[in-house]
Amino acid sequence: MLDPRIYRASFLPVLLALLVVAFALQDRPRPIGSTLAPDAFGGRAAGALLDELAIDFPDRRPGSLDDEALARRVAGSLRRSLQPAGSAAPDPIVKITRVRGAQTIDGRRDLTNVVATRPGRPGAGIVIVAHRDAASRVAKAELSGTAAMLTLAQIIGRGRLRRTVTFVSTSGGSGGAAGARAAVADLPDNISAVLVLGDMASANTSRPLVIPYSSGNGVAPMQLRRTIESALRAEARVDPGGARAVVQWARQAFPLTVGEQGAFGEVGLPAVLLSASGERGPPGNAPISRARLEGFGRAALRSINALNNGPTIGGGPEPSLQIARKVLSGRSIRLLGGALLIPVLLVSIDGFARARRRREPVGRRLAWVGATVLPFLLTALAAVVLALVGLVDPAPEMAVPAGALPPDGAALAASIALFLVFVLGWLLVRPLVLKLSGVADGLGSDTAAPAIATLIVLCLLAVVVWVLNPFAAVLLAPALHLWMLAITPDWRWPRPVRLLAVLAGVVPFALVAVLDAGALGYSLKDGAWQAVLLVAGGDVGPVTWVLWSAIAGCATCAAIVALNPSQRPVDRGRPGAMPEQSGSIRGPGGYVGPGSLGAVGSGTRR
Repeated sequence: MLDPRIYRASFLPVLLALLVVAFALQDRPRPIGSTLAPDAFGGRAAGALLDELAIDFPDRRPGSLDDEALARRVAGSLRRSLQPAGSAAPDPIVKITRVRGAQTIDGRRDLTNVVATRPGRPGAGIVIVAHRDAASRVAKAELSGTAAMLTLAQIIGRGRLRRTVTFVSTSGGSGGAAGARAAVADLPDNISAVLVLGDMASANTSRPLVIPYSSGNGVAPMQLRRTIESALRAEARVDPGGARAVVQWARQAFPLTVGEQGAFGEVGLPAVLLSASGERGPPGNAPISRARLEGFGRAALRSINALNNGPTIGGGPEPSLQIARKVLSGRSIRLLGGALLIPVLLVSIDGFARARRRREPVGRRLAWVGATVLPFLLTALAAVVLALVGLVDPAPEMAVPAGALPPDGAALAASIALFLVFVLGWLLVRPLVLKLSGVADGLGSDTAAPAIATLIVLCLLAVVVWVLNPFAAVLLAPALHLWMLAITPDWRWPRPVRLLAVLAGVVPFALVAVLDAGALGYSLKDGAWQAVLLVAGGDVGPVTWVLWSAIAGCATCAAIVALNPSQRPVDRGRPGAMPEQSGSIRGPGGYVGPGSLGAVGSGTRR
């Protein structure tokens, strides 16, 4: 099954891909500068407004009375700020939208979005977003984004901006970003950049301060990120920080974010989150600093001025990796991922061709692989069904911050139910499918068909992953190589070594899970429950969970084959079958014409 010559030769494209990637590193784009001093943003006035809002609206759970009252207050303030008395500016457009039955940390609630637009010249506009709600009472740090946005609206209403500026006040940002997802429909069609204001006033910072991650593939354009970071250095006198390359890889291999910028990035808008407490958000009792609010507010104003006077950024999130002041594009990552998959693809195709010549029952073993995948699919489907019937509730449509939805008794009951679904799927559904397919569960030691069927399905899944997400494809490549070496019948490895090779292929995925959980502050228990909520709420869509359920099933097949390896390589005939002709016989096996006996001396007497 494993032809060493093909396997070695197929690594040549990998070397070429590494060479191309090494020369594909590019300089980062320069940030957009601004010559306008953002002195108009005063920390004292913004701090006084923040104190006033916190006193008047202390309990702002999503959809609560205080949240709704604050929405009306924000709408009135934006209307007055964007059309000051005696101004000749075009009339602002203030729109209040109701979001019915949105999934929040409190279950389904009716939310209110406020969208105010200050018209400018035709062209791409700028969007400023802040959410009002909070999981904790008062939570002044989380409310500081709204206070900063209202202060910015007062300044922009008096100024002369070339671009259209849209202010969006949402609810649901405390978990699930339901308001932000709904607000996309109310935005202008042409958008240059989306700036989400998170925690703008925390005394303690947690880097990175500019978060570019999307709920879909890719990250915000590098020029937009660098523009915000440059403004932070100039005005707030802080280092915005940045994630290491391995963390960036993990975050893009399995896209996951709790910030509202993820909802805008998912639909293809260039969006970043500006937050003093980073992506995790501040705790409810986080101390605030007016100096911090002034610095971050001025950084936001400088960024808006730069985006207003500079070139249009446009474009949606794109896969990229920042490495030591250089940028590696998604195309280079895709090239590397494809090259790493080529050796396994070629060896699997060659092994399949050999098995077909030997009439191995590969087709029937494909049913065996499918039956092994079924329990994983049923478990993921059960999570979706539990959310639909209300047994997993709430189930927001995006990841929620750590601690917003801690696992409780209902979570334990749902987890037990999902475990029972998997067990029943393995003990009842899988044997039933095998019986209906006429395939024995036992593998047998005289056939390599299970190994070949497993590799064929894995290769097909890997190609799909490579098309959808090149970062995940690169993570999957080592697993494919290890699993192929573990289940090939040509190498006589001990069973424990084969099993260790299968388990080693899972290590990259476990590392990614740890990095993602660490970046978002999830504990092991929180992370496991959050994975259930991601599937149940829909953040992990059907295509994704079907794909990775199939990969998990194939990994299980690889472990089963590794523990029950075939004792006969693919090139060795079945017991009692006609052996393959040696190399001295020319022509097909049934050929009896001239030369069929090879180099035979003449019988003529000399």
